[in-house]
Amino acid sequence: MSPEADRPSADPDIRHDWTIAEILDLLQTPLLDLLHQAQTLHRRHNPGNHIQLATLLSVKTGGCAENCAYCPQSAHYETPVAKEPTLGVTEVLTQAQAAKDQGATRFCMGWAWREIQDGPAFDAMVAMVEGVKSLGLEACVTAGMLKASQAERLAAAGLTAYNHNLDTSPEYYGEIITTRTYGDRLQTLAHVRQAGMTVCSGGIIGLGETLGDRAQMLQILANLSPHPESVPINTLVAVAGTPLQDQAPVDPLDLVRMCAVARITMPKARVRLSAGRRQLSREAQVLCFMAGANSMFYGDKLLTTDNPDRQQDLELLAAIGAKPLEPFQDLPH
Repeated sequence: MSPEADRPSADPDIRHDWTIAEILDLLQTPLLDLLHQAQTLHRRHNPGNHIQLATLLSVKTGGCAENCAYCPQSAHYETPVAKEPTLGVTEVLTQAQAAKDQGATRFCMGWAWREIQDGPAFDAMVAMVEGVKSLGLEACVTAGMLKASQAERLAAAGLTAYNHNLDTSPEYYGEIITTRTYGDRLQTLAHVRQAGMTVCSGGIIGLGETLGDRAQMLQILANLSPHPESVPINTLVAVAGTPLQDQAPVDPLDLVRMCAVARITMPKARVRLSAGRRQLSREAQVLCFMAGANSMFYGDKLLTTDNPDRQQDLELLAAIGAKPLEPFQDLPH
């Protein structure tokens, strides 16, 4: 946490001193009361019923050295996801243009790596970032651990945000991943922030964690100063061949609660509905928006996971009177 965390905020809604007990209490608040609190804060800090549409493309698929128990791209498991050739710059920018034409305003690119290696692959990533920004889109990258020098180079290329999720609490983390530490994740977030980029970091529910684990993950995110600008809330999509293949589905109301508490603790963040949205009914998604979610992944795929149909998403936004957020709105300059 940066030194700014100890300074009083000019906005009393913005705090960086949340306790696990406070957040656990919020997660257990009667749902209607929790929704009212979250929606009140949401309207105060995010007026206009705008929802960001972000498209996520897998640039490098499969063969990852990490052993994340939820991930079908890990080389440690036999899953339906095969290792594929890495996409080239031209193909990625073609898909970025298509995403823009279909209404997306943030283009996110993912590489199944443990960490970025300097060299031709990183050079190509930088070129992709420059190309996406030239299209007028926000550009986001997720590619594992990141060195300070690499963060600075991506920032110079115009990268809007770097995604690196915490996934769960520090205590439960070792049950899910052993090929890197929680401290490694926090170090990458620090490099991103120090380079002047915005931070995209959230987590996953449904991994077998406790309510206390969810509270601690949110506490760590909410006590970063400044808060992450984007907070993806994922629900596990159990994939055959992974250690979590038999995990029970998440109750959609648990996701609603996570969105609400993320909104209360990080009032200005873009809280993003991410993996697992295809399993949600329209009504469950609307409850998430009521709880303060104001971003969602938009497009047929999230890396290797199916996502709702674009047209269905546009119809849903129209039905609730929401509007797509224009790029670069409400981001620090």
